[in-house]
Amino acid sequence: MSHGHAPGGKAARRRFDSTAVILGGVVFVAAWQALVWLGGYEPYLLPGPLVVARRFLDAWLDGTIAPHAAATLTEILIGFAFGAGAALLVGMLLARSHFAERVLSPYLVAAQATPILAIAPLIALWFGTGLLSKVLIAALIVFFPVAIATMVGIRSVDRRLVEMARAFRATRWQLVRQVEVPAALPAILGGMRVGVTLAVIGAIIGEWAGGERGLGVLINLARGSLFDTPLLFATLATIALIGIVLYLVVVAVERRMVGARG
Repeated sequence: MSHGHAPGGKAARRRFDSTAVILGGVVFVAAWQALVWLGGYEPYLLPGPLVVARRFLDAWLDGTIAPHAAATLTEILIGFAFGAGAALLVGMLLARSHFAERVLSPYLVAAQATPILAIAPLIALWFGTGLLSKVLIAALIVFFPVAIATMVGIRSVDRRLVEMARAFRATRWQLVRQVEVPAALPAILGGMRVGVTLAVIGAIIGEWAGGERGLGVLINLARGSLFDTPLLFATLATIALIGIVLYLVVVAVERRMVGARG
């Protein structure tokens, strides 16, 4: 007798989750607006949500945000692709070789422990303030969580599956491609969920370290020479939306490849 969740129950739970998300957003915006009213804050100090929404729309319609958002999105996607790709290879190496793990792990941990804000100016100095330095910073910040998730995922593969594949004389490449990676996909994609949001942070930090275009540059302009606090908030909202959309894309890929969990 099956004890799985009924389709109607899952649909009801999704509706409840969506309602809770919307309600939470409404409460947040209401509290924000109440704080502005009660505190009597001027828009240059703390703009209300309506002011920010109006500035957000205006900045997109007049072309203020769009070119910066396109530059940042390009940096994020390329950096994530390179960082996650390298992390997959290193994660598989670490999973399959205890010697490689012992040799490389101290360096990986040391690199992860070093604040990216501290090395971003150096990367900009060495590689210039163009696309390459932003991609490198985004790739570096993505690398560690995806590599560790890949290593843990492959090591958690049922050994009986591996032995069965070997019994059928699977080559090492077939073992990796047809057994280990598919079985480790939930863990790998979980690491990529984290990695894609970190790529957003990496791109913004890279733009702060130097550059002429990008949402990080626009933040500096809005709070500096333009002194446009509503534009600063609108830029932050754009960054948040990019992060949410990219995260949901990874979740959608995960659900398509390994099915919904929970």
